[in-house]
This record gives sequence, C-alpha cells and structure tokens, in this order.
Amino acid sequence: MAMEDTHTEVEQAPGRRYISRPKICQFCADKNTVIDYKQADLLRRFISDDGKIRPRRQTGTCALHQRELARAIKRARHLALLPFSSQPWNDSSR
Repeated sequence: MAMEDTHTEVEQAPGRRYISRPKICQFCADKNTVIDYKQADLLRRFISDDGKIRPRRQTGTCALHQRELARAIKRARHLALLPFSSQPWNDSSR
C-alpha cells in the first residue's frame, strides 16, 4: 500500500478571503486634529468598555500619537473628565 498524504487542506469558498487593510493613523492623516486632555468626547473613542486604553493594533494609531493619547487620557482621568473604570461602586454588595 502506498502512503497517502494525510494532510488535508481546508477548502475555502471562492471569493471569501479576508484581506486586512493597513490601519492609518487618523491623527497623521488629519494634521488639524489635536490630542488634548480637555476633549473628552475624542478620548472616549480610544477607551474600551472596561475603561482601559485601547492598544495600537485596535485603534490604528502610530506610536507617537498612541503615547500622546495615553498621556491625555491619564490627565483627563486625573481631572475627573474621564472615569477610571466603567462600573460605579455597587452599594448592594456590602
């Protein structure tokens, strides 16, 4: 008996390939947009539902602007413009 190839290839439907597009930093694309800690509505887009800062691979920002975003978010949190977490303390758990 001849040895057959046991490795099977996964067949995909034609025309259904996932092609990832490169993410472009929106701050590099639009030079007029300024990252400022007072713009809470802009900074909220870069915070997850848990209140964590979203990583570069999710937002598509470059390293320079990601550092500026993190600094602005931390300043806004310190001044109570943004929450540190998404869930307020629940008094019923006491």
